[in-house]
Amino acid sequence: MTAPNVPQLRLYQDWLRDTRGLVFNRYDDLWRWSTTDLDGFWQSIWDYAGMRSPTPHSAVVADRKMPGAVWFPGAQVNYAREVLRHADAAHAAGMLAIVSDDERGDVREMSWPELRRQVASVALTLKSHGVQRGDRVAAYLPNVSETIVACLACLSIGAVWSVCAPDMGTAAVADRFRQIEPKVLIAADGVHYGGKAIDRSAVVQELRAQLPSVETLLLLRTPHAARRIDTDVDWADAIAREDAEVAAFEPEWLPFDHPIWIVYSSGTTGLPKPIVHGHGGIVMTMYACGLHNDIGASYGANNFGERFHWYSSTGWVMWNCQMAGLAFGATIVLYDGHPAGSKDQPDWAVLWRFVAKHRITFFGAGAAYFTNCMKAGVTTAACGDLSRVRALGSTGSPLSEEVQRWGTAQFRAAGSDDVWWCNISGGTDFCGAFVGGNRELPEVPGQMQCRQLGHAVEAWNEDGQPVIGEVGELVCVQPIPSMPLYLWNDEGNARYLSSYFDTYPGVWRHGDWLKIGEDGGCIIYGRSDATINRQGLRMGTSEIYSAVEALPEVIDSMVVDLEYLGRESYMPLFVVLRPGAELNGAMRAKLNDAIKNSLSPRFLPNEIFQVPEIPRTLSGKKQELPIKKLLLGQPIDRVVNKEAMANPASLDWFVALAAERAVAGASA
Repeated sequence: MTAPNVPQLRLYQDWLRDTRGLVFNRYDDLWRWSTTDLDGFWQSIWDYAGMRSPTPHSAVVADRKMPGAVWFPGAQVNYAREVLRHADAAHAAGMLAIVSDDERGDVREMSWPELRRQVASVALTLKSHGVQRGDRVAAYLPNVSETIVACLACLSIGAVWSVCAPDMGTAAVADRFRQIEPKVLIAADGVHYGGKAIDRSAVVQELRAQLPSVETLLLLRTPHAARRIDTDVDWADAIAREDAEVAAFEPEWLPFDHPIWIVYSSGTTGLPKPIVHGHGGIVMTMYACGLHNDIGASYGANNFGERFHWYSSTGWVMWNCQMAGLAFGATIVLYDGHPAGSKDQPDWAVLWRFVAKHRITFFGAGAAYFTNCMKAGVTTAACGDLSRVRALGSTGSPLSEEVQRWGTAQFRAAGSDDVWWCNISGGTDFCGAFVGGNRELPEVPGQMQCRQLGHAVEAWNEDGQPVIGEVGELVCVQPIPSMPLYLWNDEGNARYLSSYFDTYPGVWRHGDWLKIGEDGGCIIYGRSDATINRQGLRMGTSEIYSAVEALPEVIDSMVVDLEYLGRESYMPLFVVLRPGAELNGAMRAKLNDAIKNSLSPRFLPNEIFQVPEIPRTLSGKKQELPIKKLLLGQPIDRVVNKEAMANPASLDWFVALAAERAVAGASA
């Protein structure tokens, strides 16, 4: 591919030099300034992004406490305004706003003027049905352009957006939406996923019946519904307006901390946490993260624009990240469907052909996707012209060194030597990334290049002291703008405090194991509450997975340590083997040798089990903690929400094992 433009982080540093007189010779120096001079850094993000407010702010951070920091008091913003202000310039440059595709190859394109018109039309439709600032709008929609329009329309009038993906079951969706009492439900009556048309009309009717607060149903009709249901407003009518009021429409100015959306925790126990973020905080962190993701520049001949895709369902926070590409003037390219086309006959080259077809420049996905491609023997060079791809993004779980090397080798074999891996790790909780990429820093496979600007991330040992070169608890010791405003209906902030600040009062504990290297590179070792502790030596589960899943016979794996309240450690290993492979004595020896040789004999499992599937969340994360709790004797309905899982049937095997363990324990 042609050489890329100057990295966004370099442009920002040049701007700091020219406007602030600040010069940093090393990235680490820049990061330390950004996390100690919070006023200076976040004001620079405001100015560098060209943000405007009709009223001035009286401070950058009025109170630095966590939680409860007050950011940019007096300022007014609107996320939708930040997106749509690019419309004229991007359209003049020949850029599209959205390109969408799906499993059936139905490609649609939306220009920037059309995006602006549809957003205005839907916003005015919502207002005509009584939607006011602060009202919640719930959406049950797939990853299509209509969902982007609906979200921006809500945000533009100060309504609070909340979305669930149609691959979630009725109970899981109702558990989320009932908590926030939405006034409007926007829903699709069907989807096409995994090679099949799926009628969702009955689910939509059931949701409306279970949500008495809903006054208006806005229905997106699809060819996938077997029957027609009644609605208050058809989507086709909601986007149809082209009058003077639509032409004059502008997103409303809102207070900096006005709620923007409600997202949800994984919901493994109890009801999912409804996490409320603010317009201003999301905008600020979005611009800071954009520097690291290097989104928005033009690349190649004829000023070919950025085409940004991050594979995600609407139920994962990476959908929000993909939408944020619009705020950098990029074209976002959506894919609605299964990443391998079909569950029954998977073809892991589907997305790569999609990337080639639409000339995507930045392609992101969950780490598990890249692992599946490697395991399936995908040859990307056979998938079409991928020469436009300059960046590969990964998140959701740690990306192993082996998989990253495989991906790099694939592109080199096709003649692209400069593809850049942007490995990131963050969370739905603050809708951002703590560690991520920097195109100017060296790449080390299996690592993330740096801690992100403005995010005072440290690894703490058991004494609560920051450590370098050791695995520790990931904490953030300074507030960031996108930390939650609050949890919905959380009296006295009780759940908020217990979720993030119970271990270290005044310090955000994220729940991940992190190692920060001398060079600033970072490695995430999985969830800290699912970490293996053998004879006093801690090990992240990801390292065991790297060793075990390097074996060609192993498709997937999971390990849990059942050490609890003084009990002796008991660590079972669960593996999914390739068809034809058998967990016999030779295979067990091979698995044990892989762990022994890669890690330590301390981490040999007590037992190895062959299982049909590893339980995973909708975003692809292994359900380590729920399985750990299940095997420690807690009932299944208390440890996991099946409706929020990608493969709930996988739990049956583990429930049976838990029952066997309970019987054995009772007779011992």
